[in-house]
Amino acid sequence: MTTKVYIGIRWKFLAVFLGCTGLTLLFVLLGRLLASYIIVRPPYNVPLIWVINHIGSRPTIGVFGVVFFLSLYVASTRPLVRYAKELAGVLEDMAGGRLQASVSVKAADELGTIAENMNSLSGQIHTYLEEISYGLAEIAKGHFDYEIPVRENHELGRIADSINQMSAQLNRSIQEERNAEKTKNDLITGVSHDLRTPLTSILGFLEIIDKDRYADEVELRYYMNIAYEKSLSLKKLIDDLFEYTRINNGMPLHLRKLDVTGLIRQLAEEFVPSLEQANMILQIHAPEQPVIIQADGDHLVRAYENLISNAIKYGSSGKYIDVYIEKEEAFVRIRVCNYGEPIPKRDLPYIFERFYRVEQSRSKATGGTGLGLAITKSIIDVHGGDISVESSTNQTVFETRLPDPAVPA
Repeated sequence: MTTKVYIGIRWKFLAVFLGCTGLTLLFVLLGRLLASYIIVRPPYNVPLIWVINHIGSRPTIGVFGVVFFLSLYVASTRPLVRYAKELAGVLEDMAGGRLQASVSVKAADELGTIAENMNSLSGQIHTYLEEISYGLAEIAKGHFDYEIPVRENHELGRIADSINQMSAQLNRSIQEERNAEKTKNDLITGVSHDLRTPLTSILGFLEIIDKDRYADEVELRYYMNIAYEKSLSLKKLIDDLFEYTRINNGMPLHLRKLDVTGLIRQLAEEFVPSLEQANMILQIHAPEQPVIIQADGDHLVRAYENLISNAIKYGSSGKYIDVYIEKEEAFVRIRVCNYGEPIPKRDLPYIFERFYRVEQSRSKATGGTGLGLAITKSIIDVHGGDISVESSTNQTVFETRLPDPAVPA
């Protein structure tokens, strides 16, 4: 392998200058010797004598010396100038978008270093652009999880990072669209199933009545009563479904300051008949002073109606329902506790999904529409709060947290 000795341009120009100067002096010396030889030999000496007499020997030597020096200097520096122009041409090509352009390294000097750096830069940019182009092609095929490598402290790296962010956002949007489509399909499936069951019963009993397949008026009233009860169940399902979709489609809230303790106490009074029928007692544990929140009272009433109603339905064996109201940092926490049969662990992650029913609640006595807790969660969510559930053999606790307006966000 040949190792080139690095010689700077300034030293090359100095060598050229000194070489041209030496050769010019030699040219002048040889010119004087040739003139001395010609001047004594007529008739060849006539032009030379005329020049000496009319111009002078020194000006003539000076003019010839300068012309010779300049010609020699231009000829000697022409390769360097040509190489510099070649580098400039490659830079123009790169500026015009031909980033794969390259130039041969002809010398071990500053121009050679520039050429090497240009080739390295061109190669890096071209390679990185190939990676970005490949990544864009993969993204265009739908592989939104593909990530283009991001190089630090690199302008193209910023572009690659922006493409990755755009791809991730696009992937999230597509997933959200797919989830929304699946949610819509699940909703239609759930609604169809839950509407079909009571409707089938209603049609069956009406057919019996229409074809006079009943023994007497007592049996007729019995069938009519069942059809009526099924109609009420159907109406409740439609009402719940309407409210659920209304809340989740961005229904405006009418926010005002209200006392949570007073709201729960009012609900407790309304549930007295149901509590007495279930042989249960509802106990409220709250601070003496009012606990104020900013909320839509009508919707919040519906949320806690669902929680207390569930506690009565599924916690009747525990005889007590405890409601705890307390302030916690930037939130007001309300816990509704019952001491009945626990919710199976396998059901806890899905308890707030619409149309989801815990297996034990599918009986005729306790079965609901499957939308109550979904509606409750939606109401709490639109108020900027959150809801959770814990269940064990000792108790089942539904906990809601709502923002405290007294604490700055």
